[in-house]
Amino acid sequence: MTNKRIAVIGGGVSGLTSIKCCLEEGLEPICFERTDDIGGLWRFQTTVCSVKKQPDFSTSGQWEVVTESEGKKKVDVFDGVMVCTGHHTNAYLPLESFPGIEMFKGQYFHSRDYKNPESFTGKRVIVIGIGNSGGDLAVEISHVAKQVFLSTRRGAWILNRVADHGYPFDVVLHSRLKHFLVKICGQSLTNTYLEKRMNQRFNHEMYGLKPKHRPLSQHPTVNDDLPNRIISGLVKVKGNVKEFTKTAAIFEDGSREDDIDAVIFATGYSFAFPFLEDSVKVVKNKISLYKKVFPPNLEKPTLAIIGLIQPLGAIMPISELQGRWVTQVFKGLKALPSQSEMKIEITKAQEQIKKRYVESQRHTIQGDYIDTMEELADLVGVKPNLLYLAFTDPKLALQLLLGPCTPIQYRLQGPGKWNGARKALLTTEDRIRKPLMTRAIASSNSTTSPITMATCVLAVVFFVVIITYF
Repeated sequence: MTNKRIAVIGGGVSGLTSIKCCLEEGLEPICFERTDDIGGLWRFQTTVCSVKKQPDFSTSGQWEVVTESEGKKKVDVFDGVMVCTGHHTNAYLPLESFPGIEMFKGQYFHSRDYKNPESFTGKRVIVIGIGNSGGDLAVEISHVAKQVFLSTRRGAWILNRVADHGYPFDVVLHSRLKHFLVKICGQSLTNTYLEKRMNQRFNHEMYGLKPKHRPLSQHPTVNDDLPNRIISGLVKVKGNVKEFTKTAAIFEDGSREDDIDAVIFATGYSFAFPFLEDSVKVVKNKISLYKKVFPPNLEKPTLAIIGLIQPLGAIMPISELQGRWVTQVFKGLKALPSQSEMKIEITKAQEQIKKRYVESQRHTIQGDYIDTMEELADLVGVKPNLLYLAFTDPKLALQLLLGPCTPIQYRLQGPGKWNGARKALLTTEDRIRKPLMTRAIASSNSTTSPITMATCVLAVVFFVVIITYF
């Protein structure tokens, strides 16, 4: 019996992990990427024209994929399709929201077209949007520009990449214990704590950044340097632009900035899958997918979307777990619920997003990192059993409870088990420190770690409840 052939559309991080997952399950992946090289996101040059159901789809589940390369079209038939084009596909440039921009004499473009800061040397530049791209652009350009104005509608809470004791913030943030405590404390108390911590670094109100919404109601902006550029005067925070003239910007508060040379729209992206035609519909960045992966309306679950999620944390581990689950479904090792059950769960998930986040097209595919990882791991059959490990391997159980929730944790057991997973988990701290400690220093008793004594004591207090919960 020949292996099932799977079309992997996109050769970025999600596409590469999907290829790997197919190979692990004995499937035959064929990847379509827009260039003759891997890389994804910033390399789109070839086209997938269409992905259509075969006439006998209800029984075969097969797809006809039409691709075009160098002006020549090719037709292939596949047993499954993994769409890995991501959500940074189409630049969102809402020019209609900025009257007068068509008469502006300076240059204006989307942040996707930004290459380097040199062309802005000595200029007055407006960056519109305070997401991660907007913050990074404002900081980088401010090193050469005469003045940078950072325009924001709502403001934003700013997280820093370097957290307590110099550890990456996701290493400190993403532990099962802290995740459990957030569940217990609720969003209101957690928001209050986060606001206090972020305002200790710099007062968001004093810096003109404080939004009306709470920290957990928006995808956060991560930027270590922005407050330094603001306090030095090189970046000035402004409100939303009301309109443009030939050389100036007038803001909603009535203020005006003249002699503007360039405007960069860091206004995000929209996503679409035109090659899927009616199989998957996207309306204003909203899409109905079971677990953010499977369309619920297909007769056969042989089409999956990988990486269409915006988590607070790395997307690559999520894409990998999605790929591991999808390939099991493709092989018939895992089954999906009924269409009605999937649609009910999709509606529930969309309502939760709507209730939590401020209304914005960037918040339609949000997902909490640990919740998503644990949910997918449970579907794949690789979720660690902390209760069992507490009695059989307490050292490992403590690491899983207190340490960062890395993807290695989902290689301890079940499909795709890796014999080196335990050792890798217990030496996580070593790998965090290794690239930083490039200068030999005498050992000190003051060395700190994300897993402090206070954390350990807290873990002991909650341990029985935690293992019961998980």
